[in-house]
Amino acid sequence: LRVQNTKLYLAAFAAVLGPFSFGFVLGYSSPVMPELRKINDPKLRLDSSQASWFGVVVTLGAAAGGLLGGYLVDKVGRKLSLMLCSIPYVFGYVVIISAQNVWMLYFGRVLTGLASGITSLVVPVYISEVSHPKVRGMLGSCVQLMVVTGILGAYVAGITLKWRWLAVLCSFPSCVMLLFMSFMPETPRFLLQQNKRSEAIAALCFLRGPHAENTWECRQIEASIQEEGLNLSEFKNPSIYRPLVIGVALMFFQQVTGINAIMFYAETIFEDARFKDSRMASVVVGSIQVCFTAVAALIIDKTGRKVLLYISGIIMTLSTALFGLYFKIILPAQSNSSNPRVWFTLNSASLGTESTISWLAVVSLGLFVAGFALGWGPVPWLVVSEIFPLKAKGISSGTCVLTNWVMAFLITKEFSDFISFLTSYGTFWLFSAFCCLSVIFTALYVPETKGQTLEQIEAYFRR
Repeated sequence: LRVQNTKLYLAAFAAVLGPFSFGFVLGYSSPVMPELRKINDPKLRLDSSQASWFGVVVTLGAAAGGLLGGYLVDKVGRKLSLMLCSIPYVFGYVVIISAQNVWMLYFGRVLTGLASGITSLVVPVYISEVSHPKVRGMLGSCVQLMVVTGILGAYVAGITLKWRWLAVLCSFPSCVMLLFMSFMPETPRFLLQQNKRSEAIAALCFLRGPHAENTWECRQIEASIQEEGLNLSEFKNPSIYRPLVIGVALMFFQQVTGINAIMFYAETIFEDARFKDSRMASVVVGSIQVCFTAVAALIIDKTGRKVLLYISGIIMTLSTALFGLYFKIILPAQSNSSNPRVWFTLNSASLGTESTISWLAVVSLGLFVAGFALGWGPVPWLVVSEIFPLKAKGISSGTCVLTNWVMAFLITKEFSDFISFLTSYGTFWLFSAFCCLSVIFTALYVPETKGQTLEQIEAYFRR
């Protein structure tokens, strides 16, 4: 049993180096943008609009990566897809390191975003298919754990490293992933889908140990595999469209709860609360994410997926409502202005109020980040990797990843328009309403997959 778990954990570790690279991509912009806005070279210096695009253009590359990953994962397999995505990771950072103008920076960010989109699709699928039910939740949650660890790593390294050297460091995890994955097996489900039974049993022996009931598990997987291809007409079948609707909705709710908007304002909130070192504030936020994502990974196979979504959704509902209350009390009448800088500009009459309730903003931020990390951060990716039938896994997973990254782009880029139209407190109360709806959706439609094999989950949707 120890040998079995060791090899399974080794395969999972090799795979989650991909999300670790993905985390470095997301975290790279935070310490780098202030530096690039002050750089002496006018060809590389970013203005406010360019800095915004430098941060958000990754989501466009990731949306394209989700579509490409959905194709690759079915055509070349989970293992090779993951190995191939190390190429745009490394090449993207090479472009950034050698950048001579802003457009090269954008192109490098798009390439690393493309790799991130492939990674965010392939790694959950790989881990769900190599794991057995007792540890699948924990190992699946490690995907998000490694993402937030990578973000924190970029924040910490950004304190001391200049932007080119930080890009050099960020390229290393994907190189290590390429090396490690070359020694790991393909998933048994994909091998059986390709009629490679002997290789599938060999993969099961590696993952489960030679004394496990590998032949029996192989037969169970074979029984659930339908050899015919997937036609568009089959999306009328509830066993295909129901998990797809659930997966798309989970990704939609993950983004409209406001995570990107609140993380965007984390630095400003800490500054208003007299936390002057903004880079250290980012490290604090990243540390909260890592701690609570680790807690989720440790307890998810005991508590179940839905319980964590309930707890997470309730915490986020309350914390975003508190954010709205903070903005309602603290902001001057000019908060309706279309100028984003006015949202946090306090007039002299409100300075006393700000200093007395600044704790409310910090508490709200901490609660929200902790709540998101506990449930709505890791669980949607895990559930999406579990619920799709094998023949629809590529296209369905690709649709979900595309939904996630398109919504991430829209929420981040259009946030200022929300503020102008609804005011700042109205926007956060809207986020609070979406958090509340996410809890209701979970109660009504999301199945509990704790302790079930992937074949049992498929059978549930066929019924």
